[in-house]
Amino acid sequence: MAEMENAIFTNMCMVYDGAGNILVQNRRNLNWPGITFPGGHVEHGESFSGSVIREVKEETGLDIQCPVLCGVKQFQTKEDARYVVLFYKTDRFSGTLRSSEEGDVFWIKRSELETYSLADDFKKMLEVFESSEISEFYYSKRNGAWKAELL
Repeated sequence: MAEMENAIFTNMCMVYDGAGNILVQNRRNLNWPGITFPGGHVEHGESFSGSVIREVKEETGLDIQCPVLCGVKQFQTKEDARYVVLFYKTDRFSGTLRSSEEGDVFWIKRSELETYSLADDFKKMLEVFESSEISEFYYSKRNGAWKAELL
């Protein structure tokens, strides 16, 4: 019989248009500040795709459709729970863009992303979002040190 473990599920979504723009959020969270994509926690009993649709709406004002799961990030917390971030992307959206208490949201050219102050590890996460050959960003602990791996 398989062993059970505690897990925390979250999501993040790359919203993009056909003109080379991506929607970013400048997070106000002191624990993880900087430019990233909108997202948040999956609520108890909520579907994964439903959670990302809700989170993007809450944080950006946009209604997204057909979010596609494109990868995951995972690591163990200090409390030994598995923390999972489900990565989604979509180019189907409607509504009026507005910022929230989570942070300011705005469109930028994808080519200009590296000129902004990015959240920790966001550049590595972006590789998962954009690659068809990488599906996982995983932190493993070896010899007492954390190592980031793209799988």
